[in-house]
Amino acid sequence: MHAPPLLTDTLLSINNRVAELTFNREDVRNALTGTALVEEIVAILDWCNHNQEVSVLILTGSGSAFSAGGNIKQMRDREGIFAGSTLQIQDQYRRGIQQLPLAMQRCEIPLIAAINGPAIGAGMDLACMCDLRIGSNKALLGETFLNLGIVPGDGGAWFLPRIVGAQRAAELIFSGRLVKADEAKELGLLLDVVAEDELLTSARALAAKIATKPPQALRLTKRLLRLGQSQELPEFLDLCASFQAMAHQTEDHIEAVNAFIEKRTPAFNGK
Repeated sequence: MHAPPLLTDTLLSINNRVAELTFNREDVRNALTGTALVEEIVAILDWCNHNQEVSVLILTGSGSAFSAGGNIKQMRDREGIFAGSTLQIQDQYRRGIQQLPLAMQRCEIPLIAAINGPAIGAGMDLACMCDLRIGSNKALLGETFLNLGIVPGDGGAWFLPRIVGAQRAAELIFSGRLVKADEAKELGLLLDVVAEDELLTSARALAAKIATKPPQALRLTKRLLRLGQSQELPEFLDLCASFQAMAHQTEDHIEAVNAFIEKRTPAFNGK
């Protein structure tokens, strides 16, 4: 396994093919601007892509918040990403926080958001960039950009309609209202809601189940799910055929078939 990048604002752990990245800036409620969180999340996503020993990544926050999104004090003081001319701010978005959705989108393994508390603005968008979202009963989600006179500059208006549909996404974005955990589950924003002290246990159990699948086929399937959002059906089916041909030639496919016939647990080697 390649050594992970050096981290200052996040904590990384790895266990049985499951990586867990914890945002560790409780002092600013894990804000994505004014911290190293964006850079470190991007670095870990790329690191996961290059490590066949990792099958799933869990993202969660330390303290009471998942992520407060943008640092509002920096907005007021025109600091960091919010400083400079119109062209400078545009460039800072493109080279800064917008690298996050691009990295999330190209990630080759399943991503699980374990939402321990408020996920606001870009924090909610980060959760929406994941494949699966489990929330504690303390989870609170809000697409709050318009409340501050700005737009979802990190791509949230692209991700949210794909999760809850165009009309509901419009309502959430235009109103800027906060959504509690139970309603978030009803809307499809959350897969499940669990007690606060059961959040990581539930997320880890889901990740562990996914991590038992054949690693190569799992990554190919994740790529199909992402590419299916943007391709027409004929081209997508061609890609499915190519990926399927790859999968049929793997040792893990043969092992899975034999284990099924022999009624035993398969032992995959990622080949």
